[in-house]
Amino acid sequence: MRNIAAASLAMSVVLGVAASASAQEICTGYGPQTPRDISSIIGTNPQVFTLAPAATEMNLCNIHTHTNAEHMGPGFSVFAGDDENGGFKCNETRGLTAAELEDPSDGHGAFHGIKPGDTIEVHWVHTSCDVTPGEGLGSCLSDTCANPELRVETQVFMVVNDPKELSFNDFAYDGNKVDGLHQAKSLPTGTGDPVVFAGSTTGPKYTQSTCSPLQVTWSVRPHCARIDVSSLYKWAEDGNVFNESHSHGVRQLVTAPELLSPIN
Repeated sequence: MRNIAAASLAMSVVLGVAASASAQEICTGYGPQTPRDISSIIGTNPQVFTLAPAATEMNLCNIHTHTNAEHMGPGFSVFAGDDENGGFKCNETRGLTAAELEDPSDGHGAFHGIKPGDTIEVHWVHTSCDVTPGEGLGSCLSDTCANPELRVETQVFMVVNDPKELSFNDFAYDGNKVDGLHQAKSLPTGTGDPVVFAGSTTGPKYTQSTCSPLQVTWSVRPHCARIDVSSLYKWAEDGNVFNESHSHGVRQLVTAPELLSPIN
């Protein structure tokens, strides 16, 4: 019954977001947009582009996070609000213990915009350009490679205070190269087969009436994993080539079928 209730609530959220979106003017002339409900294959956007190669065949160019999931999926369907601080939370959030919710930094962690109990969506951005990883999505382009193929590997995490859980260091960059390509030290596994689809860049400056022009291949894992908050604080405290010291806001869910690609 709990699963049925959760599914019913999730559907109500999607319908509510869709109703709100219907009042907006939908941008036209753009390719498929992101984020989306990855449980739905529906999409009628007519623009088609070839999906990018596997991440192992591209250069990692940026790693960043969003507080709350931008996408909605089977493991992250708890609606958190309809603004840039909204999005979706991991389904197990309400079951966290007091110890898991305790902040070891007392609110002074080096990675801002998160705390134990939060959900984050992490984006490992990959490009076909011959570039070195760096700050922002501009690091994925160059003067000689202004229109690259882009792929974003995505994992949603529930942030907890527990050093026995995953460490962000295992998924960081730290200058790692494999076969001459910049790569994360590893990407998450065990959270379901990624849902792969054509979309765009995200972030709170875009809406259903203000669309992103960039074409991006998305690979979104459908279930949450747990990650230790102290490992995120340490990633920022030690410094990183992406100059990331805070988690970003979200772009609200895209629900208009004309802005979504079909998922095969």
